Amino acid sequence: MSDPKSMVEVTAHDVQGPGVVACPNPKMTLWSSHPKVFIDLSHDGRGKCPYCGTVYKLKAGEVLHHAH
Repeated sequence: MSDPKSMVEVTAHDVQGPGVVACPNPKMTLWSSHPKVFIDLSHDGRGKCPYCGTVYKLKAGEVLHHAH
């Protein structure tokens, strides 16, 4: 498995809705922009952007709070 282009650790506070983060994220520069997509972290705490290959990973110890 090759190393991802970049890895972004996120906290539960960064996660929206049912466990997703948006990519591109606010820290990315304009040249790397692509259509906004939502990466689902609710299954195993990580996900990869299909456009730029950025991997989003839930920071160690962070817990997603699911709405019941």
